[in-house]
Amino acid sequence: MASLIEKQLLKSLFSFFLLVLFSHTVFSSRKTFDQRKPCKHFSFYFHDILYDGDNVANATSAAIVSPPGLGNFKFGKFVIFDGPITMDKNYLSEPLARAQGFYFYDMKMDFNAWFCYTLVFNSTQHKGTLNIMGADLMMEPTRDLSVVGGTGDFFMARGIATFVTDIFQGAKYFRVKMDVKLYEC
Repeated sequence: MASLIEKQLLKSLFSFFLLVLFSHTVFSSRKTFDQRKPCKHFSFYFHDILYDGDNVANATSAAIVSPPGLGNFKFGKFVIFDGPITMDKNYLSEPLARAQGFYFYDMKMDFNAWFCYTLVFNSTQHKGTLNIMGADLMMEPTRDLSVVGGTGDFFMARGIATFVTDIFQGAKYFRVKMDVKLYEC
């Protein structure tokens, strides 16, 4: 009889221990994403006109730091920008948003920049922001940067912004097509 009581007590203690253990454990599961089915998809153009001393009215960016003598690939150059985002290639088209942020050249042996910026939407279609950051390997035909968050219509959004250089006119002007796919909306 005593061994039966001991077995039941041991069984009850073990059950109590499991209950306490699992009551403080958080179960998590990783959400899987289908790369072919984003929840939102946008394509638009980013325009950048670098200030050169004579184009105050049209400039959308300015080099804050540009150290000389660090190689042929603009290494160390730091640029801030506030440029229009348009639905088409025309710089003078109605802006859908503004791209506000910075980039800097971070490679001595090739052209490579690191971008960190916010797309600020304030239109009848969308209100809010998307935050984008990552390496722009300029010599590659397409480059993926991370969408790391957002506000408003894009609250806590995550996804990928694919860059394709549409036109490059030296240090004066470039236009990049951005294909933004959001997988967490």
